[in-house]
Amino acid sequence: MLSKPGGNEATLDAVTPTTMAQHLATGLTNANVQNVAIQQVTSTQTAVTNELPTTSSSAAATTAGATTTASSGSGGTTNQGGGDDTTVIVVIIVLCVAAGHSKASIFYGADEYLEELKKKYERDHEIATLKGAQPDEGDPHASNVKKSKDKILSVEKNDENRSLKTGRLFPIPNKPDPMPPQLAFLFTKITPEQMIYMWNVLTTIFVVQCLMIISYCFALASFPESFWTCTLCFAVPFAYICIQQIYIDHDVMHGVTFPPYEFQKFLTHPFSDFISLPWEEFVLEHARHHASTVDLLMQGEFGWDPEEFHYALQQWAGPMGPNWYKYLLTVPWIPVIHFFGLNDTGSLFALEWWMSFPEADASGKCNKEFWSKWFPRRVKHNAFVWFMWTLVWLLGTYPLGRPLSEGWRFVLPVTCAARTGFSLAWMFITNFTHSLPWNKFLENDPGRTWPVLHNVMALAVGGKHRWNEMLFHDVHHTFPNALGTLSQRGRFHGWKKVHDAAVEVLYRGLWRENGDEETEMQKSAKKRSMLMKQGASK
Repeated sequence: MLSKPGGNEATLDAVTPTTMAQHLATGLTNANVQNVAIQQVTSTQTAVTNELPTTSSSAAATTAGATTTASSGSGGTTNQGGGDDTTVIVVIIVLCVAAGHSKASIFYGADEYLEELKKKYERDHEIATLKGAQPDEGDPHASNVKKSKDKILSVEKNDENRSLKTGRLFPIPNKPDPMPPQLAFLFTKITPEQMIYMWNVLTTIFVVQCLMIISYCFALASFPESFWTCTLCFAVPFAYICIQQIYIDHDVMHGVTFPPYEFQKFLTHPFSDFISLPWEEFVLEHARHHASTVDLLMQGEFGWDPEEFHYALQQWAGPMGPNWYKYLLTVPWIPVIHFFGLNDTGSLFALEWWMSFPEADASGKCNKEFWSKWFPRRVKHNAFVWFMWTLVWLLGTYPLGRPLSEGWRFVLPVTCAARTGFSLAWMFITNFTHSLPWNKFLENDPGRTWPVLHNVMALAVGGKHRWNEMLFHDVHHTFPNALGTLSQRGRFHGWKKVHDAAVEVLYRGLWRENGDEETEMQKSAKKRSMLMKQGASK
């Protein structure tokens, strides 16, 4: 039984498209919006009749009846004739669109999202500052935000615009001008609809993770004698989806920095560790990385890079060839430190960042925004993280016939699977792409000479659009704002189109000539792009 607004009860059979439209249309408080809704329902009548052959004439009449009813208010006469379910859906959609995503709507409209984006940049002016300090243009939604002057939020260079570490001029990206038609899509700002879509994907990944953990608990309860079989069947796909989570995190922070809904920022990496950075600081430290390291192989050239320790482990002894035996002492530790949380979403990395940010003021006192902004965020984020892990602990107790003290037996395989996935993702993004051996390997156009390897690796990271990020990470570092990520572009334009456009950008040269000697990365990119262009022409 359903209750009408007036309190009378009606059977389910009495709910027709007409009555549905009546309640929806009359529920719109704005008279202008209501009129638009009525007009759109009327204009939809013909489309319903012509384009949906299964819709009966009575269903079309019902839609017309909805218009009459909405016009006359709740006291109008309704047509109670039978209607097709499709008509109900059409009427609902039309009225929701006509409502223009009002404040009562559960969905964000594109315009509302952009307005919220600008407001969030005003509050998080630190992110706006570091995005503006990166080589290419900053985020246009943050253009009017007052920039911060803290040392950690600035690029370190002298009065001649040269690096204090290498003496190189701060490079200027060689953005095509005039823009060729075949490259325009690569530098076009993504739309608000695309922004919201990517956050929805990220939210879906979190939901899937939760369902996988619950399924693992159910499997152990159903087959207690098959612990390793159940664990492996859970751990491998769970680690894989954690890899996908990091890639979508990376995609949204470049171009879709803030989520449409506040709760979504808690879903970005809750299973990565037991303590981690809140979303805003996750974005901020990554922006610090891009402002400091514009050349993949010259880490921290324009200021402190939070990831410098990783690079030191793989490059401290010089070229890999003659010094391979020295790297045996340090490179094997890279997956270990990732596993225990020394990466962007881990606990050790969070502690490292918190020791450096926010900076004390000139007098040495605590930063004025520490207690009002940063500390509450850290508490809220990690409270949610602990809440999720508490639920995981509880799943490992009574549902499995274990006492409360033995929840760790379920937490351990879940966190190990998650840490494996997050570690692999960050090793790809941080270590591989910024290593000299990898960039030397790319010089020889391995996509053509090692096609099987490339296909396997693309599958490992979630598809060829993701693999483009590994192949053209130098392009990403040149245009972290104007272009964003290659995997992000591949979501909407296809991996092949993005791949070919990235080759063209490489071929044109990543940086404008300024009289400085070319770096190893620039030489490598030039050689690779020539081979790839030659290969494409054959």
